[in-house]
Amino acid sequence: MHIDILTLFPEMFSGVLNTSIMKKAQDLDAFSYETVNFRDYTESKHLKVDDTPYGGGAGMVLSPQPIFDAVDAIKDKQGKKPRVILMCPQGEPHSQAKAEELAEEDHLIFLCGHYEGYDERIREHVVTDEISIGDYVLTGGELGAMVVMDSVVRLLPGVLGNASSAPEDSFSNGLLEHPHYTRPRDFRGMQVPEVLFSGNHAKIDEWRHKQSLKRTYERRKDLIEQRSLTDQEKQWINEWQND
Repeated sequence: MHIDILTLFPEMFSGVLNTSIMKKAQDLDAFSYETVNFRDYTESKHLKVDDTPYGGGAGMVLSPQPIFDAVDAIKDKQGKKPRVILMCPQGEPHSQAKAEELAEEDHLIFLCGHYEGYDERIREHVVTDEISIGDYVLTGGELGAMVVMDSVVRLLPGVLGNASSAPEDSFSNGLLEHPHYTRPRDFRGMQVPEVLFSGNHAKIDEWRHKQSLKRTYERRKDLIEQRSLTDQEKQWINEWQND
């Protein structure tokens, strides 16, 4: 996978993308990235990339010309048809399912804006996806792009090392992840559940499934409402409701 990042502040990405799992992914040739300062593409003699909105109003709006030209140049260079992702509070909420979908792509372009917003023609004619990381407004799209990139790159083959790590993450199966324990077995009188020492993998899997469902039921009932529950899951939930 190759990722291009259109931003006015490329220096923001170096720390995040060159440490930990993101650095490992690059070392494995699982992904590469390039930051593109779209100010380099402006035709304005004053290097402006924004202007006042037609009709009046507060703030400045990013002009279409630098964005269109930057995306065109990237497409010509890569020779691929990319997904062009606009980081925007109006976009669809980011999810594990979206990360899994984007992880299947060969080329992604992230548009990170600043100021009041984008000229609408950018949305209509350049962008393929609009993504939000939450119902709040940031000063720019850079932090959101980092979040989405991290969630996608960690899913690329070989990046996590253990192939079973990603499928067991929270939200991968529609539920929050079950509790985890490690040594020591007894820590300050707090014991690890006995079932985890049973050697009975079917029982362990059942315990983990039940704990995952319980954690989701207690913390994210909205996910339970979206789920097609099995008879066993319905029975467990009835037990908790009666308790």
